[in-house]
Amino acid sequence: MVILWMLIGLIAMLVLRVPVAIALLAPCLIYVVADPSATFEVAAQQTISGLNSFPLLAVPLFIMLGNVANVSGISDRLFNAATALIGTVRGSLGYVNVATSFGFAWMSGAAISDAAALGRVQVPAMIKRGYSDKFSVGITAASSLIAPILPPSIPAIIYAVTAGLSVGALFIAGIVPALLVVLALCIMVWVTTRKRDDLRLEPVRGRERWMPVLGALPGLGAGIVVLGGILGGIFTPTEAAGIGVLYMFILAAAYRRMNTTNILYVLRTTLETSGAVLLIVGAASLFGWVLAREQAPQKAAELILSLTTNPIVFLILLNILLLIVGAVLEPTAAILILVPVLAPVATQYGLDPLHVASVIIFNLMIGLLTPPVGLVLFVLSSVTDLPVSKVIQGVVPFFVPMLAVLALITFFPFFTTWLPGVIAP
Repeated sequence: MVILWMLIGLIAMLVLRVPVAIALLAPCLIYVVADPSATFEVAAQQTISGLNSFPLLAVPLFIMLGNVANVSGISDRLFNAATALIGTVRGSLGYVNVATSFGFAWMSGAAISDAAALGRVQVPAMIKRGYSDKFSVGITAASSLIAPILPPSIPAIIYAVTAGLSVGALFIAGIVPALLVVLALCIMVWVTTRKRDDLRLEPVRGRERWMPVLGALPGLGAGIVVLGGILGGIFTPTEAAGIGVLYMFILAAAYRRMNTTNILYVLRTTLETSGAVLLIVGAASLFGWVLAREQAPQKAAELILSLTTNPIVFLILLNILLLIVGAVLEPTAAILILVPVLAPVATQYGLDPLHVASVIIFNLMIGLLTPPVGLVLFVLSSVTDLPVSKVIQGVVPFFVPMLAVLALITFFPFFTTWLPGVIAP
């Protein structure tokens, strides 16, 4: 009953639009007051201990890396390079959109950063070239989900810290799903534009073709430094984040984009985003302590195991739950609340932890495109000046490829477990 009332209180406050951190803290404080054996000193220790994690330090660093990439003009360079290479293909700007997001994802780690940085460039360019505004914003929104799946994925770091998994292994587990998303979106572009011969750009040859490509290569170096260092065992993911930030600052300075205004913008936005994320992490740590104290994971396991002993049925139920939760709850908060309960249950079914982690993360990323909370929808509406209703209409068709990829990684663990088995970080 204690767990039930806490969950009711949490849901009620979320419905009332109370900030997530406050919605998590309030039921916990009431629990501490009501339970004589619980003290505020222990509650404070649990909250702080949730933040006292070396891998968690990578979160603000990767957020900063993405912000520096935003102001350094790397997104423009990637877009120009992709356009020069594949601009003559039918529906070329659709493929360019996906390719640019894939390149930027190695530096971003967050869908919102991708949507904000690339949406302002790609959507107007596509509309100008004859693509519908709905398709333009839809493909931009869908391709932005590559960033939180591909390393350096911020949701993967949060998940790894919460579940006690290797950050490097979870990074590697996201590479094949990200490639599946790229493939699925390219198929979607082909299906949509296959009869539109007018959607080609004029061929670019010689110097005009290769100079944009060469100009974009230094930006891609950030991904090589970060992932290469982790896979090569040179440094940890947290250390890789610091090296990546240093590399990006040097690159931005070389591009002459690190003026006082941009530096202050990077510091302010990093502080704001990191503060919000880490406040939720601390509150969720206390919430998780209360759930563990009341044996919520064990009771959840008993309940679900009483419904089915089939791991496939469990995965189907898990997907349904997460698609609903992702539509109403921000991914970081959802991971912190659900993983301490769901991960032990999945273990009871003999499922690989990396497989389950990939399924949970991908589900919650789809939630970024789902009303009413889908943050990517509002970011794209802001940077493109299109109404949210039109953004939603543009995104709806892209649920087909995203759900297809979700089905593949859910029912075929090979896609998420093979590469970590081959490359041990």
